[in-house]
Amino acid sequence: MNDPDLSLLQGISSPEDVRTLSRNELKELAGQLRHNLIEIVSQNGGHLAASLGTVELTIALHYVFNTPEDRLVWDVGHQTYPHKMLTGRRERMHTMRKLHGLSGFPRREESEYDTFGVGHSSTSISAALGMAIANRRLGHDRKAVAIIGDGAMTAGMAFEALNHAGSHDANLLVVLNDNEMSISKNVGGLSNYLARILSGRFYSGVREGGKKALSHMPGVLELARRAEEHMKGMIIPGTLFEELGFNYIGPVDGHDIDSLVETLGNLKHLKGPQFLHIVTQKGKGYSPAEENPCAFHGISKFDRDTGKTSGTQNGQPSYTSIFSQWLCDMASADERLAGITPAMREGSGLVDFSTQFPKRYFDVGIAEQHAVTLAAGLACEGMRPVVAIYSTFLQRAYDQLIHDVALQNLPVVFAIDRAGLVGPDGATHAGSFDLSYLRAIPNMLIMAPADEDECRKMLTTGFQHDGPSAVRYPRGSGPGIEPEQELQALPVGKAKPCRHGVDIALLAFGCMLGPAIEAGDHLNASVINMRFVKPLDEELLLQISSHNKLLVTLEDNVIAGGAGSGICELLNSHNITVPVLQLGLADTFLEQGSREELLALSGLDAQSIIQSIKSHPAYQHCKIRQTQVVS
Repeated sequence: MNDPDLSLLQGISSPEDVRTLSRNELKELAGQLRHNLIEIVSQNGGHLAASLGTVELTIALHYVFNTPEDRLVWDVGHQTYPHKMLTGRRERMHTMRKLHGLSGFPRREESEYDTFGVGHSSTSISAALGMAIANRRLGHDRKAVAIIGDGAMTAGMAFEALNHAGSHDANLLVVLNDNEMSISKNVGGLSNYLARILSGRFYSGVREGGKKALSHMPGVLELARRAEEHMKGMIIPGTLFEELGFNYIGPVDGHDIDSLVETLGNLKHLKGPQFLHIVTQKGKGYSPAEENPCAFHGISKFDRDTGKTSGTQNGQPSYTSIFSQWLCDMASADERLAGITPAMREGSGLVDFSTQFPKRYFDVGIAEQHAVTLAAGLACEGMRPVVAIYSTFLQRAYDQLIHDVALQNLPVVFAIDRAGLVGPDGATHAGSFDLSYLRAIPNMLIMAPADEDECRKMLTTGFQHDGPSAVRYPRGSGPGIEPEQELQALPVGKAKPCRHGVDIALLAFGCMLGPAIEAGDHLNASVINMRFVKPLDEELLLQISSHNKLLVTLEDNVIAGGAGSGICELLNSHNITVPVLQLGLADTFLEQGSREELLALSGLDAQSIIQSIKSHPAYQHCKIRQTQVVS
């Protein structure tokens, strides 16, 4: 790629500078912004394809609306890199998704232009509606604009908000960025022309004037309304949104700045709920991302000229790939298995399964609640559903998890990816709470593998269990333990001693076993791979508590209500008063950074664990003897 002149972009320190440019300069700015965006992400990684698709839209929005006074509410945040670059953060983009750097998502603490913090999908319309209502109540003359992708429109929450907004008659603009579902192929000069006409003041004046004139003749008014909808329906796929109470405009070419500016300028002056449908291309302007937008949705560092990444760092299979192979193997062995994902086929490792077993594969869209209750329905009829889901997204279906699955004790397996600290995506994507919110639910079987082989065996254990089960595993690869190919289960509720020491016992859950063994070697402490969070190995815990002077629980989950809390509850129920040091995530939301950096900040690396133990009062009464390792 040739490096163009970036002088126009370099002169932009805020949207006020954008609003001084001519139309031709806006187009030039788009080219420079796109080039700079590719350069930044190629060096640092991040979400590229969606952001490339919103370059012209972002420029047009900041050009037409008086931001930050007018409120732009972005959905998800994958599409907001151009927004960050135009709002005074371009020089810091190299720090994005790094410790103490910029967030990869909109964040209110970061900029006044980030009006609403997001990480999960389909929240923008609800938030923007709330802002529109508040502004009207408080007498503020501000515009509220929600920018939502077509994928996010698959979630029920988006339609709940649309339904409420249409009935509330709020001054809200919803911009649907249609970049994958191809809701309409009617894009081109005619569509853009119609959009400008239908959003213009003349059409709006005639439309509203006609309503007023016919208001005393309800029958005629209804006939006119239906006639208008049928005529618009012949050329515009907006009948659904019109029925919800919105004035639908579009589709508009989302890469045509002139059409965007003119249409948004017209819509800015209209009252009531407005809906603008634009069509964009993911990865626009960068051929590798255009050809494979999924690969460039979230990508690590890559070669700018070829689009190729350097691959994995250690060459070991990830936990996601371990799950992927297990799912296909178990599906081959048991035809009752069905795989479900809420729009995370690639991220959750269901690509091979979807190809090999298409009739047993269900991608429900961004609809976590539906995914869980769908699984419950399948289980009711004898199927064995496996829900592949990120820890942070399962939170959205907590009610369904309790009422529809656990309460009925249905055999649904939850393969929970990205558990614990996920790193660069920050607090919105961290799986910091799953042990706590799962442990509180009756009938749940909860497992945390310490290595790849355990992950495969725990998935089999959950699949064979007659009730709901969860296997939670972190992002990335494990310690490199080759899984046995047989589909073997583990004895439920049984921990595994890994090292015999004296006076101190480290009780490690999941991926914390590695640093626990390192700390145990240094302190000559016993180390237990707990494996099961629920049920706990009560027999072993009572035995350990009787001949140790300090128990240390280790988990990459919040301490509050987590696995360590479960151990304390068990000991208290037996009136055992041995000191317990609970190490885990603090009662705070951690920022973005590498997983290793965040573990160290949380005191969960080996050296921090050793220091925490040595600082505990009970350590002064502990002995140090020769190391003994259990094979």
